[in-house]
Amino acid sequence: MATTGSWRRQVDRDGGVLLFRAAGVPVLLAPSWWLGSAAIVLIYTPLVGRLLPEVAALNAFLIAATFTLFLGLSVLAHELGHSLTAIRLGLPVRRLRLFLLGGVSEMMRTPTKPGHEGLVAAAGPVVSVGLAAAFGVAAMVMEPGTPLWLIIAQTAFANAAVAVFNLLPGLPLDGGRILRAGIWAITGRRAAGTRAAVLGGGVVAVSLVAWALWGVGRGDDDAWVRFGVCVLTAWFVIAGARGELSAERRRTWPEGLTLAQLVQPVLQLPAESPVSGALTASAGRGVVLVRADGVAVGLLDQDMARRLSTRSPQAPAEQAADPIRPETVLLADEPGEEIVERVQATAAWQFLVVDMDGRPSGVLRREDLKAALDRR
Repeated sequence: MATTGSWRRQVDRDGGVLLFRAAGVPVLLAPSWWLGSAAIVLIYTPLVGRLLPEVAALNAFLIAATFTLFLGLSVLAHELGHSLTAIRLGLPVRRLRLFLLGGVSEMMRTPTKPGHEGLVAAAGPVVSVGLAAAFGVAAMVMEPGTPLWLIIAQTAFANAAVAVFNLLPGLPLDGGRILRAGIWAITGRRAAGTRAAVLGGGVVAVSLVAWALWGVGRGDDDAWVRFGVCVLTAWFVIAGARGELSAERRRTWPEGLTLAQLVQPVLQLPAESPVSGALTASAGRGVVLVRADGVAVGLLDQDMARRLSTRSPQAPAEQAADPIRPETVLLADEPGEEIVERVQATAAWQFLVVDMDGRPSGVLRREDLKAALDRR
């Protein structure tokens, strides 16, 4: 069992309480979830009193709290649909978080195929539709007008509403991701799909606010509650759409740019070379350090080499090398977007570029790639 101190560190580090792990994916409950749940209970309790007038106030509160719990579990099932589908397709998931406005499955790698994007996006709404159908059938066979019937019926309606809302064609909603996947599949360009789905997100946000204002103008009983919820949701949609557009720009390879224009020429030196000499030779070049048996031990880390050279200029350059790992090796003919994806997902500041025969042809520095993307 975790101690109180370790529990607090878990909250501070991950922004939520670790509930459990599903297929290795940590499921976290963010602090804002409690705020959202409390708001639902406060809003739903008076509605229970109107629908079931014979129920006492305390019981109405308990019914509302139970419905909120069922709704939370439904959102969890929706997000598990995304996460487990992603894992099945070979896309690792960093974590699943439940928060104020629902939940989010944070994938560690962007789908490289439109089909994968569409399948992961559709999995959540499919789960919600299935839950809506199951709870709907259960409500139809139960005696109407009872507290349990109301909870089951409202959970069916809530899951149907979650599915419909998430299928609206705008990022960051699932429908926006499905739209992006479709345009991506047709045009072969993920960025084109992102731009269309971001525009769709803007339309969704404006429509939510317009619907809320319409309710205020009509003087509906729940007009101001609806207005607050819609404005908050519209802000979430706009912020998410802007984030998706920024992420797309960061990962899109600039037109007309070739990898050869970014890489530094490569120089191979013996691993036992004095670090001071290797540092001098590295000016404007990437240095591959090779042992006497022909095995490359790493790429010279210039910052580490400078520090080592100050203390011991004759020390072997091998002591200032970044190891060459499979994830830090790029093929010269890899598609640009895959290179961006690899670099952004790997904790390294330089990457060895090799030709089709496996021979070193250059070194790509993270900062050079970032500068090229920023200029675009």
